[in-house]
Amino acid sequence: MTGKSCRESPGSYLKKEIIMDKMNFDFSKKVVMVTGGSRGLGKDIALAMAERGANVAICGRKQENLDKALEDFQQKGLEVMTQIAHVGKSDQIANFFKGVKEKFGRLDILVNNVGMNIFTPSIIEMEEPLWDKIIDLNLKSMFLTCKEAVKLMRNGGHGGKIINISSIGARKSAAGMGGYCIAKAGVEMLTKVLAVELAKEKINVNVVAPGMVKTEFSKPFWSNENFLNEIAKTIPMGRIAEIEEVVGSVLFLASELSDYITGEIITVDGGSMA
Repeated sequence: MTGKSCRESPGSYLKKEIIMDKMNFDFSKKVVMVTGGSRGLGKDIALAMAERGANVAICGRKQENLDKALEDFQQKGLEVMTQIAHVGKSDQIANFFKGVKEKFGRLDILVNNVGMNIFTPSIIEMEEPLWDKIIDLNLKSMFLTCKEAVKLMRNGGHGGKIINISSIGARKSAAGMGGYCIAKAGVEMLTKVLAVELAKEKINVNVVAPGMVKTEFSKPFWSNENFLNEIAKTIPMGRIAEIEEVVGSVLFLASELSDYITGEIITVDGGSMA
């Protein structure tokens, strides 16, 4: 095509420049909480936020892991607030949020990263204490942290972003992972319900659902070359995800670029669920 019909107005160029500026993911003056941020994917998310100007708070169950995370931040010239908290226990979560409120006075972004899986032969053979542990750490924890996060976001009156980390296991059962799959399915529905309930308050709630990612959590799988090759055969892209590929989706959902997206699931799986 030629002629005026294919030309763009100066205003359209200006809009493009604004959008490209936002793609730098500037989180200056934002307060970000990352649960399970002392190691693995959670730590990488927290570091990425801090590198882009955010005030970051992380929690974990073990002081040694928090201390190591603090060292990693300091080596990059970054600051981070750390606090011990078991995300399945309401009193510890409340204390973590209290600490964040006292230090920063607000909350803009919550990344619910904590998750765990214990392999079991079948759901029917699972003992009740194990069921409770899996549900508490994967689902109840997100219920508790979302409740506390919304209180802070409401008090500020500025809205916010909640990103829950799920898994393709929420929509695709896997042998030995029944309890985990059920809990993650609950996470995705929790996200949708909260997205509807909180939309008018400008609080966006979304999910990032990875397939297998090269983290410490999944090391028993990818460290076995033969098993890794078998997994890769089931993925259209022929490989598992690198951590930064998941982090990128979290940054997008935390940014202004996603202001009109809520109740959605970004699946980061190389095409496995296509």
